[in-house]
Amino acid sequence: MFEPVIAPSGTLLGLLQRGRGDGTLHALTAPRAEALAAINHCVLSDPRHDWQVENRSLYYARLYVDLHGELDEIEGHLFDPEDLLDTEESRTGLALAVLGHLASYGRRDALELLRKYAAVGGNWAWALDELALRDDDAGLRALAEPVLARFPADAEAELAVVVRDAFEPRPWRLWAEDPRPEVGARVRAAQETGSFDRWQRQMRPAGPRPEWSVQAVFDWAQEGFERGAVLYVPAARCLSAVAGPQDHAEIVRAARDGSDGARCTALRYLADMHDPAVLDLIEVAVEAPSRAVVDAALDAFERMRSVAVVQRARQWAPRPDALGAAAGRMLACRGGAQDGELVLASLREAVRGDGPDAPTLWPLVDGAGRLGIVCAAPVLRHIYRETASSHLRGRAARALATTDPSFAAGFAVECLWDCEESTREVAARHAETGDARVVDQLRRLAADPAEEDEVQTAVRSRIGPDATAL
Repeated sequence: MFEPVIAPSGTLLGLLQRGRGDGTLHALTAPRAEALAAINHCVLSDPRHDWQVENRSLYYARLYVDLHGELDEIEGHLFDPEDLLDTEESRTGLALAVLGHLASYGRRDALELLRKYAAVGGNWAWALDELALRDDDAGLRALAEPVLARFPADAEAELAVVVRDAFEPRPWRLWAEDPRPEVGARVRAAQETGSFDRWQRQMRPAGPRPEWSVQAVFDWAQEGFERGAVLYVPAARCLSAVAGPQDHAEIVRAARDGSDGARCTALRYLADMHDPAVLDLIEVAVEAPSRAVVDAALDAFERMRSVAVVQRARQWAPRPDALGAAAGRMLACRGGAQDGELVLASLREAVRGDGPDAPTLWPLVDGAGRLGIVCAAPVLRHIYRETASSHLRGRAARALATTDPSFAAGFAVECLWDCEESTREVAARHAETGDARVVDQLRRLAADPAEEDEVQTAVRSRIGPDATAL
């Protein structure tokens, strides 16, 4: 999937692409045509770096509701001829999810669009899942024929897979009750086949077995490495079943100078066993020419849990390399108050070197909040403003809640409109209620049936169960 192009954070489009609460607040005061153009751009060109975990659909749906936005642009996108050529879910998934929320808010035009797309669109399964949560039985039953028509008589195996893997089973259960044999009997047969396939997959053994030798496990891991498969993690688990005390020297040798597959496996195994020799072996491994070995060594190190590991991390944290960065993350997760300066230095270096979207920032931001590093607030505010990841922004918000005295009257206010429910929950617990916008939004969140339970619980802790305490 291509990397989305994100506009600067100071623009309306940039705010909306990031899913920031300020995006909503600016859109509601901007010229309506400009705001709707920016929202349509986001929905039709998904701005998320990881569309499978980051939330945007409810955020954009609420904006369409507030601005009484038309759905012509979404309809054109869904039924564009490209829909038949580009089969990636990411092309239409966000638009379909937005339509699903709009249908929940009573937008009949959104419901009709979902029905039409489920009947003829390329990403029909996603649309059907959205309808499974919002449509009535009659609407779903009407889709049985066009959906089943996608599977000719010689495609029963493909139909069984689709039925088995359906995210929302409600339509298939309704269709299984249909008295027509070309519908009900066919769906029931697919359900039975899917259940049998699932049972077979669960019972089918794969990979090495406990009777294997240590060397056989290493050979299996290396074969996978040569095929481009990452097998060292399951291989390390298998090693724990087959290895005994007599094999320790062989495993240490493999961790020091074995083949790449064996070396990764041995390092992971020794780290999981908290072997006292593994820290020295990791320090050597990060100098290896193989990127796979370096990554496996760092991953093994960051999985460890012991006082000795934290002490070694304090020695390694000042290093200007990947091991020093891993040590900073380790201290952020498991260090104590005395490690605040090292964690702050790692946080600053990560932002300078890799920018506000670097994956290494996630544990460092959490650590700044956990350790209450007040001096980290300026860096956290920069990450909050600039990152394109709504998850990382949420982590920055949680860290700011413990490090920045201005958070309650500042970022916490806009967080009430954020695209991530966990960020809205933080805001509901901290936002200063002297701002009239805060009171109104808390009441709206409390009354919105689409809002997450955790957010509404946090809201009720502030305004009471009847939403009239303020």
